[in-house]
Amino acid sequence: MIQHDYLIAGHRIRVEGDALAGSLAAIKGFDVFQVAVGAEPLSRFVETPFTADSAVLQADATRLPNIEKVLYTNDIEGVKSCFGTKIGGGYVFGMIAECGKALLLDMTQDGRLVFFSGDFSERLLRFACWVAYGVATAPYKTVAIHTSTICYRDKAVLFLGESGTGKSTHTRLWREHIEGARLLNDDSPIIRVVDGEVLVYGSPWSGKTACYKNEHHPLAACVRLSQAPYNKITKLGVVAGYAALHPSCPPAFAYDERLYDFISDFLSDVLTAVPVYHLACLPDADAARLSCQTVFGSCEK
Repeated sequence: MIQHDYLIAGHRIRVEGDALAGSLAAIKGFDVFQVAVGAEPLSRFVETPFTADSAVLQADATRLPNIEKVLYTNDIEGVKSCFGTKIGGGYVFGMIAECGKALLLDMTQDGRLVFFSGDFSERLLRFACWVAYGVATAPYKTVAIHTSTICYRDKAVLFLGESGTGKSTHTRLWREHIEGARLLNDDSPIIRVVDGEVLVYGSPWSGKTACYKNEHHPLAACVRLSQAPYNKITKLGVVAGYAALHPSCPPAFAYDERLYDFISDFLSDVLTAVPVYHLACLPDADAARLSCQTVFGSCEK
C-alpha cells in the first residue's frame, strides 16, 4: 500500500492507499509539501471502498451515511457539498458534482483519522483534503483563511473580502508598484498561532492562481477590502476586527460548537497580536501604496 506524508504549516498528514495517494500526488501544488514518511502524523487520510450505503450521496448530497445533523450545505459551480456530525461522534462530509461523481469523508471528532471513499478527481479531492485538514488542525490554533496574501520585508499581510471585492487585484497592484512585494498565496494560506506569534504559511490551496510556496512569515496585519470611489484606510477595534476576520474562516465550522470554539480562540489570539484595518479603495496604485505605508511606515525596502 502506498503511503505519502505531507508537512503543511508544520502539521504532518499521512495519505494511505494506492488510488488516494496516487491521485493526491498528481494534483499540482501538493508535491511542494511532500516529505519522507517518518514521524507520527497528526492525521491519517485513509482510502476505503465506496460502498452501496455511501452511494445514496449520489442521489442527495445531504443523505450522508450515519449523519446525525446537517450543519452546512453549499452549491458552488455545480458541486454540492454537505458537512455534518456523525452518529456516535465525529463528522461526515460529502460532495457530488453535476456529472454524478461523489466523494465522501468519514472523520473522527479530532480529525486524527479520516476515511476517503468515492471519486478522487482533482476537483473534489483538493477541496475534501482542505476540509479534513481543517478539522484535524483547528484544535492547534491553525486555520485556513480565505485571503490573498502578500509577503513584504519578510512579513505577510492578509487581504480579505467577499468574492469580487478585489483581493487578487490589490495584491497584483502591490507586486506591480511596490518593489520587493510578492505573492505568498492567492486563496487559502494557513494561519497558525505559535507561542503567541501569528505565522502565515503557504499551502497547496491557492485557488485559480498557482502559487504554492512552502514557506512561512510573521503576520504584520490583516486588511479587509471594500470597493469605493476613493482610498481610505481605518484601523479597527477588537469587535470590528473580529467581524472583519470571521467571515473569511471556514464557513462550515461556524455551525459546530466545538469547532467554533477553536476558531474563536484562534481569532482572539490573532486580534491580540496584530492590527486589523479596513481599506475602502479604488483598484489603483495609490490604494496599494496607502495600505503599504499604513502597515510598514513606508514603501521602500
